[in-house]
Amino acid sequence: MSDKGPQPDSPGCYLPRSGSGASTFVLVHGGRHGGWCWRSVAAVLRQAGHIVYTPTLTGLGERAHLLSPAIGLDTHVQDLVGVFEYEELTDVVFVSHSYGGMVCSGAMEQVADRVRQFVLVDAHLPREGESLMDLVAAGVEPKVRDMVARQGEGWFLPTEDASFWGLQDSEQIAWVNSKITPQPFKTYTDPSGPTARAWTHPGTFIECQPSMHNPVELARLHARSKVDPEFGYRTMAGGHEPMVTNPAVLASLLLDAGATARTPLRGSREPA
Repeated sequence: MSDKGPQPDSPGCYLPRSGSGASTFVLVHGGRHGGWCWRSVAAVLRQAGHIVYTPTLTGLGERAHLLSPAIGLDTHVQDLVGVFEYEELTDVVFVSHSYGGMVCSGAMEQVADRVRQFVLVDAHLPREGESLMDLVAAGVEPKVRDMVARQGEGWFLPTEDASFWGLQDSEQIAWVNSKITPQPFKTYTDPSGPTARAWTHPGTFIECQPSMHNPVELARLHARSKVDPEFGYRTMAGGHEPMVTNPAVLASLLLDAGATARTPLRGSREPA
């Protein structure tokens, strides 16, 4: 699972030679993960000459020492806005996985004019006011709340075996288990702020089969693809963790999205 591609010039980023016609990718992880989970996908993109950022959200991954009950969804939104601001990013292929969709959808309100394509890899796309707990499949919320109460001191979601995400290979399970960290539960219960720009921006949803998504949410994303010519719906095998199980295929789909020549929408309209 080691990244044998070029080493980054700064944490979370590798800059290719200038003049290479590179695209810029920002890859955002899901719950209890960190930027580490994109290692193999980032290697493929970097070897193709692209610029790749894999930020880790506050309190997770290598930033687990910052874990706090005060960390909420907006904390993570501001993490991403900060990456765009301080790295001066433009024309970005903005990619999220799972919970990361909640964060990126919020960040889009501030960075959409800098985004070429908004890509959701089995990621959530909330309406304004929806929390992650509003979007999970029926019966999941009580189990999550019980874990938080019994094992998370009432404020964090503890780790669990990586087989929960559909991983079957023992080496992959061991690797993910060695990296995952608890998640502040507030990030799962905070309602989303405005997300209209995420709902109207050119983008792609990649359903990772078998998907862990609520069928109701999948249906509304599929319905959007039928009426919005600038929103694609793709599928791939590999389960919910394709960056671990099927990184080459996922990287290929992200490259396809990055090659799509579309002008980002300016402003916003009410989501359909």
